[in-house]
Amino acid sequence: MADEDRSPEEEFQELLRKMLGGAAGDIDPEQLSRLAGMQIDPAMMQTVMRHLQGAFTAGDEGISWDMAKRQALHIANQDGLSVTGGQRTDLDQAFALATLWLSEATTISDLPSPAVPLTRGGWVEATLPVWQELAEPVATSIADALTASLSEQAPEDMQGIVQGAGRLMRTVGGSLFASQLGQVVGELSKEVLSGGDVGIPLMPDGEAAILPQNFAGLGAELEIPDDQLALYIATRELAHARLFRHARWLRLHVISQVTDFARGLHVDTDALEDLASRFDPSDPDELRRALESGALLPARSEAQELALSRLENLLATIEGWVDVVTADATSRLPSAERIAEAVRRRRAVGGPAERALGSLVGLELRPRRMREAAAMWRAVTDAVGVPGRDDLWDYPDLMPSAEDIDDPSALVARLQARARGEQPETDEMDAALQRLLDGERGDGSEPPEGDRPV
Repeated sequence: MADEDRSPEEEFQELLRKMLGGAAGDIDPEQLSRLAGMQIDPAMMQTVMRHLQGAFTAGDEGISWDMAKRQALHIANQDGLSVTGGQRTDLDQAFALATLWLSEATTISDLPSPAVPLTRGGWVEATLPVWQELAEPVATSIADALTASLSEQAPEDMQGIVQGAGRLMRTVGGSLFASQLGQVVGELSKEVLSGGDVGIPLMPDGEAAILPQNFAGLGAELEIPDDQLALYIATRELAHARLFRHARWLRLHVISQVTDFARGLHVDTDALEDLASRFDPSDPDELRRALESGALLPARSEAQELALSRLENLLATIEGWVDVVTADATSRLPSAERIAEAVRRRRAVGGPAERALGSLVGLELRPRRMREAAAMWRAVTDAVGVPGRDDLWDYPDLMPSAEDIDDPSALVARLQARARGEQPETDEMDAALQRLLDGERGDGSEPPEGDRPV
């Protein structure tokens, strides 16, 4: 059939075949002009294809994390300043003194390598692998929803074409999300003071860092000398990094709880379809606003609320310990309490970029119960001392529970009894386990003598 004899619908199908076959660059502009019969704006269609051409060169995973990195670094480096020689010297001295003070406040050992000052771009480079791990479940959910939406809405006679669009739509959806994540991480690089400032283990294992460009503004706001602020932030950062290096299981514990929560997220298909019905690809601001606001993520399920509660308790337990250890280590610092209160408020409220991250992945990484957790750790320290307190990080099953944060008296009693060499009181679970180990029969009778454990 000659091109001029084709109907607008046939022209549109031919365009789709070329796009899905990776030949979007070979489309004749004259073909676009014939789409007017279908009320499709040729200029808009050309914009669509220009935005999608790069999708065919993406990897099989369909999510362009390189795009996220480029976006984040672009934002971080726009107003980013390099670390001066004077800042490097001052921070080296702050880290050295903080290391000495921490040796008196905790039994957890020092890091194998010295802490370093970082630029905003350096922080992005160091932490982006963890951001990718945390965000990938949500990005995959969005990409899957786009693919499903395309298949459900396409006419029956176009299903054959749509079947080849899966990778394309996954790439487009993943790339849109990755770009938005890159923007959020880039903005976050302007807010964070140190590697552990967000509360999760973003830095590589055993590494600690401070962003001097960011904490300078906080010092001016609080009217606190930079050397005191640097010393406090250095102490807190080292305590955070030491804890995650000592408790090797803790990093995986935190990351797995975050990713388990994220995997439970599903895109609101009704909101997505409503957005798609009026989406103009030449003006992506509406989609960007939908991602930023969290409009595509439905209300949390009951299981997710429970997962979020567990995560918040875990983060509060970590931050509470760091708070107590930092307070003890910086007790000689005149402005320590003022700085500590400013840091606590800052962590409780979060900055604009952190709130944007919460909207993007449906998760706010703020320890809402940090004060209660810090009070628990203080009670434990007063009762059994620093070694008894820090021993609780040796194994996951020793960690304080949410009930211990509510009321630490039972935890303190158990630890004091253990310090005296007394056996702890058994609960129902202990009794059931003992019956299993003893081989007790269901009717309560003792097992034969030969079957009894020695």
